[in-house]
Amino acid sequence: MLDPAVRQLFAGPNYAHLATLMKDGAPTSVPVWVGLEGDHILVGTGGGSPKARNTRRDPRVALSVTDLQDPYKAALIRGRVIEQRPDEDSAIMDKVAVKYTSKPFPLRGPDRIVLVIEPEHVIYRALPFEHKPGRSE
Repeated sequence: MLDPAVRQLFAGPNYAHLATLMKDGAPTSVPVWVGLEGDHILVGTGGGSPKARNTRRDPRVALSVTDLQDPYKAALIRGRVIEQRPDEDSAIMDKVAVKYTSKPFPLRGPDRIVLVIEPEHVIYRALPFEHKPGRSE
């Protein structure tokens, strides 16, 4: 069961980073849009993408999602891809895209899928900092 604070992060237009495992076991990470379906996390991709290939071979993944307005609020998740669901008409990704861009998902095609991720370990962190970047030297 996802904590309400974690749900709130996924409900907003906050970017997540998805880590999967390459064929040689090396991790790879990519920024992604995310949606929720109950307690499952949804990530859209092409059926032949590295995300899809990696999770077909090894379903273990890790995600981090950070609040755009307060980057000291974040969730760290480990889980498994339990399904690669076809989304050829982008019905699932249209809802997710509207959250991020106010428009339907632009990359349509017969090979579109959604990775359905079941969280197994979830940590929520809210650090007591104020986000006011200074000048870098």
